[in-house]
Amino acid sequence: MQCEECGKKPATVHIIKIENGAKTDMHLCEQCAIEKNPINLKANFSVQDLVAGLLKSGNKGPFKVDIVHEAKCNVCGLTYSKFKAAGKFGCSNCYKVFGDRLNPLFKKLHGNIIHTGKLPNKAGSKIKLVREIEKLKQELNTAVMNEEYEKAADIRDKVRELNSMEQEEHNGQLD
Repeated sequence: MQCEECGKKPATVHIIKIENGAKTDMHLCEQCAIEKNPINLKANFSVQDLVAGLLKSGNKGPFKVDIVHEAKCNVCGLTYSKFKAAGKFGCSNCYKVFGDRLNPLFKKLHGNIIHTGKLPNKAGSKIKLVREIEKLKQELNTAVMNEEYEKAADIRDKVRELNSMEQEEHNGQLD
């Protein structure tokens, strides 16, 4: 696609401008984009340059910029960016303050967000069975939500089978 302004160079910049509810698309070459754009686009710009340009543009453009303050622990003063850089918390309250951001991190590191620990082979069979049933029930809910009904039926059958095994094991202990 050629630049819509000069018609000579290939268009490498796509600008979408919305004014009074009217949307305008422009496909420009780098040079025409620098001349035409109110954000002051440079050939190699950073995110900081983009944000600074948006802030400097003031009321000129259809931009809305909200300044979001970074979450900070009210006990030790640690910010999330400092935690990411250091890899460790300042205090136990940091877990509460940054909790919503930690679950994906824990899931990536440990494969789960719930601590399961280790179980002895002999005594842990019932607990393992209960955990397997709970895991399958979660998978069943996900399959139903995703409308994967054949998969859901297979999981349902496994849950029923494990429930009957649990019941037999429970009855065997009572005798």
